[in-house]
Amino acid sequence: MILVDTSIWIELLNGRLGSRLAEPQLLQFRICGPVIQEVLQGLRDDPASDKFRKQFLSIPMFNDPLQTSTFIFASEIYRLGRQKGFTIRSAIDCLIAAIAIENRATVWHRDRDYERIAKYTSLQSTQHI
Repeated sequence: MILVDTSIWIELLNGRLGSRLAEPQLLQFRICGPVIQEVLQGLRDDPASDKFRKQFLSIPMFNDPLQTSTFIFASEIYRLGRQKGFTIRSAIDCLIAAIAIENRATVWHRDRDYERIAKYTSLQSTQHI
């Protein structure tokens, strides 16, 4: 399974992914609450966005609702990174990473935070594109 980060959805919405995604890959896609929040808060109010929103929300989700233990795990990821000299720019990225690790999913992204997190955790990170 593939947890698709907000950075990839932005590329898709901006038309920069084109036909690089194969249908079998799409069937493995998952989203999570933090990605939903980040993607939807950036949408415009127009019919195309409404259509996307409906399709986007039909994608299977991980960890719905999130457990307190996931938030604690995300805070540990952030703290451990800081101890090892990595500054993670987004606490949300730590939460998305924790969800991916708990579900043994690979994160597709265009965000250097995941590469850093993968250096000191079991995160499977794939910089896509």
